[in-house]
Amino acid sequence: MLTIKEIKEILPHRYPFLLVDKIIELEPGKKAVGIKNVTVNEPFFQGHFPEYPIMPGVLIVEALAQTAGIAVAVLEENKGKLGVFASIEAMKFKHQVQPGDVLRLETEILMTKLGVTKAKVKATVEGKVAAEGEIKLAMTRA
Repeated sequence: MLTIKEIKEILPHRYPFLLVDKIIELEPGKKAVGIKNVTVNEPFFQGHFPEYPIMPGVLIVEALAQTAGIAVAVLEENKGKLGVFASIEAMKFKHQVQPGDVLRLETEILMTKLGVTKAKVKATVEGKVAAEGEIKLAMTRA
């Protein structure tokens, strides 16, 4: 398990863009499971949508990417590198994420080649799939 303090030592993201509160499972280079506690105080809810707040899908995907990034950033060869999006593939959104939800961020590393990591990702709320698909991250010098 990684605390928010340990996550901040791995990821360069900060408020309001750090979207992983803790890591509850980690197998370096293989998988990571993170948690994002979604609160009404999130800045994006001011405009998305004020009367019916829904977490933007793009931020769910970003939270998944940060979780996958942690899974590979902890590897010795990636120390000091930054994971940036290379692609988002076949992403589907199936359930709305709203204030009060606990978003479970599951990532499985499928392959890494020449600094590019492909991961299968899934975000769930109370067992319901909110989003799933595949992403690629490129590890680059920050």
